[in-house]
Amino acid sequence: QMDLNVWKDRANGTSVEEFILLGFPGTWQSRVSLVVVFALMYTLTVIGNASIIALVWTSRSLHTPMYFFLCNLSFLEIWYTTGVVPKAIGVILGTSQTISFSVCILQLFFLLSLGSTECFLLSVMAYDRYLAICYPLRYSSLMNSVLSVRLALSSWLGGFLAISLLAFLTSRLTFCGPDVINHFLCDIDSCLALSCSDTWPVELATFLVSIIVVVASCVVTLISYIYIISSILRIQSVHGRKKAFSTCSAHLSVVTIWYGSTIFLYVKPSAQNSLDLNKIVNTFNTVVTPLLNPFIYTLRNKEVKLALRRAFQKK
Repeated sequence: QMDLNVWKDRANGTSVEEFILLGFPGTWQSRVSLVVVFALMYTLTVIGNASIIALVWTSRSLHTPMYFFLCNLSFLEIWYTTGVVPKAIGVILGTSQTISFSVCILQLFFLLSLGSTECFLLSVMAYDRYLAICYPLRYSSLMNSVLSVRLALSSWLGGFLAISLLAFLTSRLTFCGPDVINHFLCDIDSCLALSCSDTWPVELATFLVSIIVVVASCVVTLISYIYIISSILRIQSVHGRKKAFSTCSAHLSVVTIWYGSTIFLYVKPSAQNSLDLNKIVNTFNTVVTPLLNPFIYTLRNKEVKLALRRAFQKK
């Protein structure tokens, strides 16, 4: 029956104008439990990242480039998870499983752009830590407020510009049916799997953008940490080494989590990964990681914990 419908759609020259998102299979009770988990994680993500922004804004001791970049990251994480979780809850409950083609492309563009921006921001933060540890006496002059703003702005512009061509090419694909996406969001692999037109240009663009955005930023981050670690190892005192490492340990943890899942999802020559496996990794990338970041930065950063203690003491 599905093949007959596809044949009829192609014969009539019609195209799919909306998709049906399957979400997660299971009983009603299991899906309700999943919704509760998603809603709780989303709430904690927004509260946690908003708290970091408010804390940095109100604490003069945190008015440094490192925490300026952290505020940008927290602001990004709020929008990143907001672009996924509310719709995902409707999909899981079965109250909002359809999504129009234009909204699907918009969600894809929004999420990929924010993901690209996060890659650039993490590499900028790694470069900032490299200057702070390798050139401590010249750090304030090398990483001034003007350069910090320029690097953050470049990350945002670069992230959205990098995905513009990819989103445009995806919007030109033809979808004749089926119209069912085995996911809780619109991602590039699902669109490629459903398209009845030639997907090679989009797959090539996806691979090239992944190399430029993910791999290039990862290389910058990796090189920065090679210099950071070598510089830390040259410090004579144990206390000095611990202090130097504590300033970048939180960022290193976030980098490892983010790049591990992102490289798996996007750095591949074609869309051959299992869509079910992509769904699991996307859940980790879009729901779990934004929740972990504020806790990692607060639990593994002495300056943030000190600022929090001072804020509670004032209250």
